[in-house]
Amino acid sequence: MRNWFIYILRCGDGTLYTGVTTDVERRLHEHNHGPRGAKYTRARRPLVLAYQEAAESRSAACRREWEIRQLSAAEKRRLISARPGNSR
Repeated sequence: MRNWFIYILRCGDGTLYTGVTTDVERRLHEHNHGPRGAKYTRARRPLVLAYQEAAESRSAACRREWEIRQLSAAEKRRLISARPGNSR
């Protein structure tokens, strides 16, 4: 059974990008350095990990990703700052 994670990246232009993965470090590297990063993030490098949380399954991770994507930018920033160790 894989561990799934929801993550938020802070883009070079100050915007936030939300995604899901089983390996946050690998995915961050793909976003920053390779063609496998999302089209949105390719033009907004460098990217830094601002937030991550674990999920029980892929479907739970996707549901939570959808919930986070519905938040305003200000609400996402509050979520990031409320999590210990995520004050980047």
